[in-house]
Amino acid sequence: MSHPLFDISGRTALVTGSSRGIGHALARGLAEAGCTVVLNGRDTSRLAKAAAELPGDAIHTAAFDVTDGPSVAAGIADIEERVGPLDILVNNAGMQLRAQLLEFTDTDWHRILNTNLTSAFLVGREAARRMTERGHGKIVNICSLQSEVVRPGIAPYAATKGALKMLTKGMCADWGSYGVQVNGLGPGYIETELTQPLVDDPEFSAWVRRRTPAGRWGRTEDLVGGVLFLASPAADFVSGQILYVDGGMTSVL
Repeated sequence: MSHPLFDISGRTALVTGSSRGIGHALARGLAEAGCTVVLNGRDTSRLAKAAAELPGDAIHTAAFDVTDGPSVAAGIADIEERVGPLDILVNNAGMQLRAQLLEFTDTDWHRILNTNLTSAFLVGREAARRMTERGHGKIVNICSLQSEVVRPGIAPYAATKGALKMLTKGMCADWGSYGVQVNGLGPGYIETELTQPLVDDPEFSAWVRRRTPAGRWGRTEDLVGGVLFLASPAADFVSGQILYVDGGMTSVL
């Protein structure tokens, strides 16, 4: 029997950017823990396919653009009306654009900023409007190893993830007194569809394994336990923290 502090069955959770990769794995973990789960993305057919792959009959979808304020407001209102009050929000939507800073275009800068940072502000603010009124809620922002450290060629990505770390702390400061806990989860190098080219690169993969005390790439399922903890009553006095799930990489030189 599991400890009641970790029981989140019956809660309603929204995971943004959850039609594949890390977001889909986190949504699966929440569904397996007994949550009603809402998948979000922009592609309705991909969302429907992703929903069909998850266990249970309490899986819903909500297609809206997380970088557009009015779409977010309408999307959250629709979820609360159609599915129920949100107890848990996982801000997972994100993207990566690799290029040297001198070659990085204005358009790409604004695109990565909107996708990785502005989306968490917009969706977080809209969900928190309701959570603060109800006096409880859990928000988990998916940060990154790059919230702390950076490699050449990904400075804009690291800038968004570093800012997301501080947005997490700011949300904690503003909403903590209303019973809403806001934390971040910081994945290290995780094997997904998006990182597959890096996984397949022998030199890069060898570097990851050498740099990581655990000696391997992370798997999406490695991230599930952290989200379940941060979304549970066990974390009721945990807020403004970033939990790095990186096999130890941030701790070593």
